[in-house]
Amino acid sequence: MPKTTPYILVSNDDGFFSKGIQALARVAAEFGRVVVVAPDREQSAVGHAVTIHDPLRANRIKVVDDIEGFSVTGTPADCVKLAHDQLLEEKPDLVLSGINHGSNAGINLLYSGTVSAATEGTVLGYPSIAVSCTDFKRDADLNGCIAAARLMISQVLKKGLPKGVTLNINAPSGPFKGLKWSKMADSRYVEEYEGRKDPFERPYYWLTGKFELLDNSPDADIQLLNQGYAAVTPIQYDLTDYDLLKEMKQSLES
Repeated sequence: MPKTTPYILVSNDDGFFSKGIQALARVAAEFGRVVVVAPDREQSAVGHAVTIHDPLRANRIKVVDDIEGFSVTGTPADCVKLAHDQLLEEKPDLVLSGINHGSNAGINLLYSGTVSAATEGTVLGYPSIAVSCTDFKRDADLNGCIAAARLMISQVLKKGLPKGVTLNINAPSGPFKGLKWSKMADSRYVEEYEGRKDPFERPYYWLTGKFELLDNSPDADIQLLNQGYAAVTPIQYDLTDYDLLKEMKQSLES
């Protein structure tokens, strides 16, 4: 391929050998040269954790078709950081993360390793997209996610993204009904820890609970997903509340 062909980094949190990352790598290959750098095992819900007390090891492995990459003994954020600093032949034009098996809409994106891999790409200065399917099943129909990802990859490669912004795509399993821009739904987990005892009568605790949607807004990502649409939400890692900051500054100066 000519030098002008985009160079695309693909990662995830479900692990190097997941069906989702193979599907996303194939879509990415329609647009350019692809390298996959992903965890060597599932790293779901690790958020933006990075490894600081253990060495990272990277093994070169074929992913799917003619696409190769590195299996890394670390978190999704580790993978993108290590790829940027050591593993890639050149700096990528785009970072993709997914396709995750399980929704990363609403509050889920806060815990997601998939979203964190994409966000790390944004932190490093690359246009970045996270892609997730609402179906947790490993044999989920990813066609809707693939179609949504294809649309957004094309747009981002042409137009780029604003500094500090990551795109978070979620889509139901099954056929593609359409893609709509959305906001992060107000939601939370009502969590409970079930107390149990092991065979030696030592106590331990198992996380349970239920998901609670607190948002009826028609443009909330979860509402759109429930209607069968793919939802794409622009998110940012700057957590500053600028309205409150301005208000507090004014109150101190008055």
